[in-house]
Amino acid sequence: MSVEQKKDSPEQAEFRAYCQDWLSQHQQEPPPVRLPQSAIEIMHTEQMDYLRNWQREAYDAGLIGCDYPVAEGGGGRTDCQIVANQEMQRAGKPFLPNILGLGMAAPTIHFHGKPALKEQLLPRLFSCEDIWCQGFSEPGAGSDLANVQTFAERKGDRWVINGHKVWTSLAHFADWMILLLRTDKSSKYDGLSYFVVPIKSELGKSVEVRPLIKITGETGFNEVFFDNLEVSEDYLLDELGKGWQVAQTTLLHERSAGPLVTPSSGGATSNQQTNVGNAYALMDLARQSPRHGATAADDPVIRDKIMEMIIRQEGSRQGARRARVAGLCDHPMRIPLQSKLVMSEIRQDCSALAMEIEGAASSLYLGDAHAPVGGEWPLSYMNSYGVTIAAGTNEIQRNILGERVLGLAKSK
Repeated sequence: MSVEQKKDSPEQAEFRAYCQDWLSQHQQEPPPVRLPQSAIEIMHTEQMDYLRNWQREAYDAGLIGCDYPVAEGGGGRTDCQIVANQEMQRAGKPFLPNILGLGMAAPTIHFHGKPALKEQLLPRLFSCEDIWCQGFSEPGAGSDLANVQTFAERKGDRWVINGHKVWTSLAHFADWMILLLRTDKSSKYDGLSYFVVPIKSELGKSVEVRPLIKITGETGFNEVFFDNLEVSEDYLLDELGKGWQVAQTTLLHERSAGPLVTPSSGGATSNQQTNVGNAYALMDLARQSPRHGATAADDPVIRDKIMEMIIRQEGSRQGARRARVAGLCDHPMRIPLQSKLVMSEIRQDCSALAMEIEGAASSLYLGDAHAPVGGEWPLSYMNSYGVTIAAGTNEIQRNILGERVLGLAKSK
């Protein structure tokens, strides 16, 4: 019996048994194309269709939206989503593609949307009928998010939106966007409002999506331009001028610190065979990497570095468990807020060590028949820099921890 099972409530124990039974019986067809390493790298329709079908099946089985009210398309359970997440990961299932919808849009709509809007949007979000993206960052508003300049002007009972968003993951597939914008230019914070807006139906008319090609050759990021996009006032979340407060709900859940734990990923990696990104996979990589007539696994320095990575990874995983036990944290936000910071750097250091283990072979990339593990580790290393930037740069995250958790003076 796992540690998690020992601490399960009766409802969680019953639900865990159900999840294990369903997952053991549910076998998927192999993907028709190579899957990316995470949802934000999905490029092709074939990739999205395969993953979208998986999320729909998981939702139909009750493994998605478990803790949301039934009226909103959820399961009406209590603290059961984390159980489904754990069991999907143990079963090695693919990640869920609607990562931004599940992790950010859904909790924000739940806490700030009108009942009719929740009933309209959330079931289709959970089932992956609608893909969501996040419209926060702009060319002049990244770390200083409150500086966004995308503007909405009232026109009767509608709003006309003009502006430019950047680093918008999945916008090339998205049906809807959560959008932080300005409705009053005279106040930096109180002039912000928060909308949900349809974008796919407006492509080529009022919305333009331009892909941004990364160093990896992938195009998961995009720029989005709004040219007189008209939306109903029904799509305003909370009150006018409350955008900054609503955005805090989004950011808390983006950093896994919010009260609604939603799944961003079923398995740790899309490639169940290679398990790239996991420190334990470095052991197999070292055994398969030639080094001076032996293997990298025979090098005591490499062995020490691998064990250090495993210890860091396990330490972070066990630390995250503490966050779910009342009284074990000196500050309720410390562990949730530090998780993104720590795990993103572990992934980056893990991938860097994989490059060291592969040696000269680390210069071989996807598609090269001689590339170790199909060239997935060099891809993971390059993608890891996006992870340390996303959801707020790690430098900003350290400021948040220092100021809000440790009570240090605000940095200049």
